[in-house]
Amino acid sequence: MEIRKGAQVLVGFPALVDKGTHVEIEVRDEPDAASRRHRDGMRRLVALAMKEPLKYLERHVPDLQKMAVAYMSFGTADELRAQIVEVALDRAFLAEPLPTDEAAFSERLEQGRGRLMLIAQEVARLVAQVLQEYSAVTRKLKDSRAAKEVADDIQAQLQRLCPKRFVVQSPWPQLQHFPRYLKAMAMRLDKWRGDPARDAQRMAELRPLEQRYQRRLTELRGRCDARMDEYRWLLEELRVSAFAQELRTPQPVSVKRLDKVWQQICA
Repeated sequence: MEIRKGAQVLVGFPALVDKGTHVEIEVRDEPDAASRRHRDGMRRLVALAMKEPLKYLERHVPDLQKMAVAYMSFGTADELRAQIVEVALDRAFLAEPLPTDEAAFSERLEQGRGRLMLIAQEVARLVAQVLQEYSAVTRKLKDSRAAKEVADDIQAQLQRLCPKRFVVQSPWPQLQHFPRYLKAMAMRLDKWRGDPARDAQRMAELRPLEQRYQRRLTELRGRCDARMDEYRWLLEELRVSAFAQELRTPQPVSVKRLDKVWQQICA
């Protein structure tokens, strides 16, 4: 929208903003910031319209207590529940393009209402798998007594992959690959014992690719870049290919392929 102030014409980006008990329209300077706030506001609007189904879902998240034990190093059962519910709401109601008027919003509510519980069950199953594999690899890392550079590298990968709010912060298509990424870390630790030199060689190939990614992230200062997102997940796939090739990757991946993507980012 255009906002006139005297002779000046300013461009603003309106967004629905989540205020907890309601939503309000606010205008932002940046389209990316407006888009993020708008999605949060739209989720709140859905939640307010779906109070009863949402209460039922919050009471019946499958295997929540069991998952909460595995999530203890991250946070509480309530925090985990909130993330699972948020992702379920997004997947049931907030597919792009988002509704832009009352009729489209009402239609979206009707479409999502019947599948919300099934989607929540699917999300909970995946989160349970991720937490199970996370627990397995952290135990193995502790017991393996791997060389410091290997242990540090895997620990850094775990922190990147699974921060406290990994359920909501990870795009759904990528979250589905997390169990495989975590299995690959455990297999790497098994293989390291038999051939430390091979592990060191693979790590030396990966390090410059990851360093340039981290440098570029710092330069972006939080700005979104879809090509950087693609590169970030290709790095995870390259780690699977390097350390646990038998787990396979959805598409061919190599240092050469990542170099090509990087050239496009820098062009």
